Amino acid sequence: MSSLQKAFEHCETIAKSHYENFPIGWFVPKPSRKYLYAIYAFARTADDFSDEAQFRQDGLKHLEDFEVRLEKASKGNVSEDDLLFWAISETLQRTGIPSKLLKDLLIAFKMDLTKNRYQSYQELETYCVYSANPIGRIVLLLYGYTDPQLHLWSDKICTGIQLVNHWQDIAVDLKKDRVYLPKEDMDRFAYTYEDLLAHRLNDSFSSLLRFEISRARSLFLEGKPLLKSLEWRLRLQITLMWKGPMYILDLIEKNQYDVFQKRPKISKRDLFKLLFKRF
Repeated sequence: MSSLQKAFEHCETIAKSHYENFPIGWFVPKPSRKYLYAIYAFARTADDFSDEAQFRQDGLKHLEDFEVRLEKASKGNVSEDDLLFWAISETLQRTGIPSKLLKDLLIAFKMDLTKNRYQSYQELETYCVYSANPIGRIVLLLYGYTDPQLHLWSDKICTGIQLVNHWQDIAVDLKKDRVYLPKEDMDRFAYTYEDLLAHRLNDSFSSLLRFEISRARSLFLEGKPLLKSLEWRLRLQITLMWKGPMYILDLIEKNQYDVFQKRPKISKRDLFKLLFKRF
């Protein structure tokens, strides 16, 4: 096995060890799959620096180190012993993906360590621009799609996915002292931080989450034209990324907006069902 192959297999192991609301790489052509795994491994590892307790104290230091290594990798200046960034360097060189998209992800992870409250939806949307939208654009570029309109539709879907992650993880994020519900929306529905900390499920919270779910659904609908604009393999992948989070929103509603007692989540079995479900 070549050292470069070992680097990409290292990334694949990282990517496949994390499962969220949609599968990674199921329908990606084999020649490009390793590049997607490398990008995902980069994002997943950097995200751990801001999310996992064992890293959080020195999270900013780790992320700054990642930024330095990314800059070097983008110029081909990377050690073969640094498996993750060797794979990233090869990925950037072979695909033409701009390193800025990866730098944007690092900005979002730094925000997770320095900002734990959002006053407005506009602030939260800015966070999504860095945390979610780059992934969609990277996937499109891997398939050779450069049309700005396709990227804008992708941004809508990716922002929607990020919002769904926030709403299903309200209780999880509270344990990290993070609140992604915009303060202006909480005020609008007379729901306080004290209510949130007490996991108070009342009419105000139900109305608040109903409003946020509607906002997320609107984003998915705005981005839906993307699904019909892609070749079949990518269309299958993006369709799952569209249907999966939308199903999570259905589960939240079905559970009467109680995200405190049970985190709504989707299984692989659900994904297979959704793949063949018309919408």
